[in-house]
Amino acid sequence: MKPQLEDGLLRPSRWQTFIYWLSNDDRYLGRNPLRSPRCMDPWRLVPFVGVHLGCLGVLWTGTSGFAVLLAVTMYISRMFFITAFYHRYFAHRAFESSRLLRFVFAVLGCTAGQRGPLWWASHHRQHHIHSDTELDPHSPQTDSFWFSHLVWFLTRDAFSIRWAQIGDLRKVRELVWLERVDWLPLVAVAGLCFYIGDWAAVAHPEWQTHGWQTLVWGFFVSTTALYHATYTINSLAHRFGRRRFDTPDHSRNNAALALLTLGEGWHNNHHRYPGAARQGFYWWELDLSYLGLRLLQMLGLVWNLRPVPRKIIEAGRSRR
Repeated sequence: MKPQLEDGLLRPSRWQTFIYWLSNDDRYLGRNPLRSPRCMDPWRLVPFVGVHLGCLGVLWTGTSGFAVLLAVTMYISRMFFITAFYHRYFAHRAFESSRLLRFVFAVLGCTAGQRGPLWWASHHRQHHIHSDTELDPHSPQTDSFWFSHLVWFLTRDAFSIRWAQIGDLRKVRELVWLERVDWLPLVAVAGLCFYIGDWAAVAHPEWQTHGWQTLVWGFFVSTTALYHATYTINSLAHRFGRRRFDTPDHSRNNAALALLTLGEGWHNNHHRYPGAARQGFYWWELDLSYLGLRLLQMLGLVWNLRPVPRKIIEAGRSRR
């Protein structure tokens, strides 16, 4: 199909629109340029809802200890890819690593289904610059809970990468390329989950599992849980918890969310000093992502983990 001329403007064909959407190309927005930026994009909504509906598969596949263990493993590992690399490295450059390893973890981060690292980092940097103001992409203070929790990234306004916020990252060619195919690792991990169950059914029938069961638990259930656990930092961590530091936003520390997200729940700490590799500033604040980074540092895979300045530590300690 050829591009169509409507109201004097050149519109992409439906096939072109699909290709633009699939490759995260800004020209996708040209299909309906007059729609409100806050409108939900149905092309983003359908696969998002589809992942949730996939969880209903447990009614047909049942469960097994192996399938649940796979779901937990997929949840924890992908949460680490998001928190340690998407967030602490790509968004905040809180440590250093080799170019190859950064790309490997960028690909692994895509398996979480939260777009590519450049998109993620650009919107997160926008959040820190304009936290809890009208320019914040997902503030529960200026919008509803549900908008800040999950609606915001389904809108047309959130489709594009905010290139102005990531001048350092847009120079990395392999990351720019990855943004065009960020859905491939997600599809691959779904296939991997099915293959693991298919293999286990033959190699270990005593585990009482099969490919469809591990697909439902390892992919659909764990991805849905991963989605909403991550989103709580945008929504709940700006409403519920304690404020150790007087930051200009409404960020809060929440131990339950920290456990759920491997350390991200120490959100008021993070807003006080976003550049630190750790978000649990004190020994009693469990930060599993930071412990994972320390392990990678011991293995020589990452280095120069940026510490929290001592004056901030002492100021926070006096207000405990």
